[in-house]
Order: sequence, then structure tokens, then C-alpha cells
Amino acid sequence: MKAIEITAPGKIRIIEKERPQQKEGEALLQVLYGGVCGADVASYTGNQPFTTYPRIPGHEFSARIVDIPANDRGLQPGDIVTCNPYFNCGTCYACQRGLVNACHDNQTMGVQRDGAFQEYITMPVSRIIDGKGLTAQQLALIEPFSISCHALSRAKVQPGDNLLIMGAGPIGLFALLRAKALGARVLIADLLESRLALAKSFGADQTVHVRQTDLSAACAAFTDGNGFDVCVEACGAPETFLACVAQAAHGANIILIGNGKRETTFVHSILLKKELNVFGSRNAFTRDFETLIDLVKDRKVDVLQMVSGVYDLEDAAAAFEALRHNDGTLAKLLIRIGE
Repeated sequence: MKAIEITAPGKIRIIEKERPQQKEGEALLQVLYGGVCGADVASYTGNQPFTTYPRIPGHEFSARIVDIPANDRGLQPGDIVTCNPYFNCGTCYACQRGLVNACHDNQTMGVQRDGAFQEYITMPVSRIIDGKGLTAQQLALIEPFSISCHALSRAKVQPGDNLLIMGAGPIGLFALLRAKALGARVLIADLLESRLALAKSFGADQTVHVRQTDLSAACAAFTDGNGFDVCVEACGAPETFLACVAQAAHGANIILIGNGKRETTFVHSILLKKELNVFGSRNAFTRDFETLIDLVKDRKVDVLQMVSGVYDLEDAAAAFEALRHNDGTLAKLLIRIGE
């Protein structure tokens, strides 16, 4: 079978390898579509500290069940599914408390272990998630959507909440879609006009180009001077975290999704003064996947509007290069692997 392999930073190729053999409790899946995540691009560029090489990337995907053992979940050969790609140890303190998304020894497909960008994979039956009739392209978008869904669940967003999103990349845009489905009013800010145009088309109530408009003034006008009930940091930058702190209402919730690489310095008394709640968010639970599959199935959210292009497996290098040089006009790129 064919697989996409990152051999070293900046080097990607299509390889031939043996089809995997099922172990007890596993199903054989034919991968249909894969979404290229920022983590995959980071592995390609050498900026992902947890990646070793060579590595088959990919943790956003849909697949068709080829063979599966008898199970009590109704899963059968031919079903189109997605999977939870975060492998947890099951024994660490986090896992013991049910926080499997924050396992001390987390292994995400495509990063710490080989991923789904190959024609066939095996998966534990317990990690397979029923697609409930969604298309293969829709299901390949559920994993990145689940990241934002899980993050917003940390703050229990309510209808009518004023919500700020700093960053209109794919995760910020998915957070926007989830927040609007929950009934929030959303202002989203970014540096790139092209991303803000996408955000507006996805239903943002207001967009702010932070280099052209005074963010504080725009936020004050949007919230009648009260600040935001929920602030979502989706960039991983010190500046955007501090903007969330500044624009949060007293008693507000701040959610960190962006994976920061620089230190942030600030006087923490502002957290006390405002009595702010600051939540980290990592990965997602299977129930987040299931919630979003139902949401998409009920046509409350159109995830396909996130797709900026579809590449064939043989053209995977072009997809990675396009995202490496993304000027903000691209949201999600899919790779057609087996359909």
C-alpha cells in the first residue's frame, strides 16, 4: 500500500509499505480522507518538538471499515467512520481520573506514533467513532472541530454570551462555528484580512483587524464596556493571551487553545482583581467527536465551508507546501487517500 512519509524536516515522499495486520480487538480501516493539521505542517518544517523521523503524519481522517471483530456498538464492514487519535496510557494519574485527553504519556497519531496518511490502518475498536451517515469529507473535519468543541466546553458557553476569539486560523474558525451554534455573540480578531473575511462568512458578528483597528475600542463598543464573558486564545502568542486578559469581563473565563512557544510576562494581580478563570485545553474526548457528528448531521453547522482545497495522495507534498506558505487564504486542506 501507499503512505505519505516525512523523512526529515522539509522532505516528504510517497512510499510503499506492507498493509498492517490486525491484532486482537482491532479493526482494519481503509483511510478515505485526511486533513492536514498545523501539527503536521510543523512536523514537515521541523518545528514540532515531539516528532521523530521518519514519520507518517495525520490524525484528522475518515475511513471505511474493511474488517472488524464482533462488537456491541453496531459497527460493521462498510461503515464510514472517524477515530479518536490520542492514545493514552490508561495508568497515569490523569488517566486514573478520566482525563485521558491529558495523559502524561499522550501519543497522538502522526506525532509520537505513525498517523493515518496511508491507505490502510488498524485501530482499536474502542477508538472508532460511528459516522452516522456523514460523508467522508465531513468526518475528516470532525477531529479539528472537536479541539474547539472541547475547549469551549471548559467554559460552559451560554446563549447570549459575548465571546472573543483571538486568532482566525482553523482552530479559531472552528471555535467560531461552535460558539455560534451555542448562541454566543462573537467578535474575532486577527492580523490577516483574508482570515477575517472567512470568519465573517462563517457567521462572526464582528471582525477586527488588530493592525488597522483599535482592539480595545472595538471590544468596548461590542460589549457596552463590560468586557467579554468568554475569551478564547487560539494563537499561542503572549500578545493574544494578554489581550484576552485585558478584554475579559470581571468573573470571565479565558480558554487557551493556542500552543505557545514564547514566555508571557505580566502582573498576575489582574487575574485576582477580575477574579478570572483561566483554562488550558488539550485534545478532546470521544464524546466531543460524537457531539459534533450529531451537530453536523442535524445540519446546524456546515463544516465543509472550512475546506479550501482537496489534493490527491500523490500530490501530498504540494498540499504541505501550500500550507507552509499559507498567506491566510487557506483554512483546511484535505488529502484524498482512498476514495
